[in-house]
Amino acid sequence: MNFYDILSEQSCMPHVHGNTRDEVLRSLARHAAALPQMEAVSEEDIYEKLLAREEEGSTGFGHGMAIPHARYAAADGFVLLIATSRKGVDFRAIDKKKVKVFFVLLGPEDAPRDHLKVLAGISSIVSRSNVCRQLEVSVTPSAMYEAFMSKTDEKPEAAREAMKLLNVVLYEDRFFYDIIELFIEEGIDGATILESSGMGQYISNIPLFASFMGFMNEDKNRSRTIMATVPESRVERLIRGIEGITGDLDKKQGAMVMVLDVAFTKGSMKMM
Repeated sequence: MNFYDILSEQSCMPHVHGNTRDEVLRSLARHAAALPQMEAVSEEDIYEKLLAREEEGSTGFGHGMAIPHARYAAADGFVLLIATSRKGVDFRAIDKKKVKVFFVLLGPEDAPRDHLKVLAGISSIVSRSNVCRQLEVSVTPSAMYEAFMSKTDEKPEAAREAMKLLNVVLYEDRFFYDIIELFIEEGIDGATILESSGMGQYISNIPLFASFMGFMNEDKNRSRTIMATVPESRVERLIRGIEGITGDLDKKQGAMVMVLDVAFTKGSMKMM
């Protein structure tokens, strides 16, 4: 998951209000409830879930940082809030130090793996950079946003590599699982498979051609199409890999590759 998708200037809070843990959580909940992704979740629900998580064990992990987090059934996607406290707040951190920087992660209840990935990503950025110090001295939401995003290796949506829709049509089952294995080896972790039939099934209903259909292999009337979105830079490599399995596609029947431009995508074909 890209931090550009879950963090915005709107979700950055310099100098969060509150002198106690509960006051800060209340302030964070109020701010979060106003964000589009959390529109269906009430301020009270956000506060209660964050408080319940802190009662299980403080998310203050030391060095003046805390990562409060919770999951909600009604959340429409993930949101990351970053907040700072000038004087620091007693958050019952493991090193007993007051917390000055808060990373608050809120997300859907049914996406625990993504939740853990984002938490790990925050932890990685904090551990290998001086981002907390930069956030502490930032006095505007935009400055906080830039300070954090400058420590990631990510690019905004507009700068991401163009994607292509790769379609592999197969009339021969013997190639199918080898190509699926190729996709996995190449890091294509999501695809959809379409089961369909070829023209042969319908030609048999045309009297002129019906007498020839007995000479055709009925298996050839059934096809599978593997569809996946792939980065443009990897298309040629994938086609070479496919032809390593099927042979030269220009010299054989029963297999075809189509690559289409993708004008817009939202969501994912990933299974998990």
